[in-house]
Order: sequence, then C-alpha cells, then structure tokens
Amino acid sequence: MNKYTGGHPLFYEMLEAERKLHSEKNSDYAKGGNPLGNFNRVAAIMSNYPKLKLDSPTVIAIVYAMKQLDAALWMLSEGYEGKVENIDARLQDVHVYMKLARILETERKCKQTTEETKIALKIMQQGGINAT
Repeated sequence: MNKYTGGHPLFYEMLEAERKLHSEKNSDYAKGGNPLGNFNRVAAIMSNYPKLKLDSPTVIAIVYAMKQLDAALWMLSEGYEGKVENIDARLQDVHVYMKLARILETERKCKQTTEETKIALKIMQQGGINAT
C-alpha cells in the first residue's frame, strides 16, 4: 500500500529503485570518501584544460572514459571491487569510450576535409580554373 497520500504508486516504486541504485553506485564511486568525490576529482583534472571545447563529441567521449578511469583508480586506491561494476568492467568501458573518441575524431576530420575541399573547388571555379 502506498504510504504517500498523493501521486502515482509506480512513481514511488521508481524512486525506491533509484535510491537503491544511487546507493550502490555511490558506494562504487566514493567508498571511504566524499560521496561527490568522483565529480571533484574529474573536475580537478578538467581544470587543466581551460580552452577545451565541451561541445565536442570527441571531448565528451574522452570525459566519459576519464570518469570510468577515475572510478577504477579509486577502487584500486581504496582496495575494493565495485558492487555495480568492478574494476575490469570500468577498464573495458575506458577502451570502448576511447575507440568511440577515435571514431568521432576521424569523422570530424573527414567532414572538415570534405568541407575544405568543397571550399577550395568553389574558389578554383570562381577563378576560372577547371578542377575536374
């Protein structure tokens, strides 16, 4: 029976599931330390790159990898395995995010090269040079 007087009962079931997940994941990220320590550690690393473009998908993939790397390092530092994801799972995530970062960067460069080629061809055509 719903102990709350308002709202949908499923809403409160979802809240309870999220509370449990947060508790388990936070134990992975912060065991023995600040519950928000993972954010502070990654923020400290990111502060070294003040000109970093945070709207870059490549950068975001690397940040996600850094988040997983931080979790693995914290677990190693504190001498425990995670409840939700262990050290090996975190390191596998790092591999995945870094491959995705490489793909995103390759696609960005290909798009940039294509755009630069189009601009060069247009300039050449405007100058009366037939590039075909």
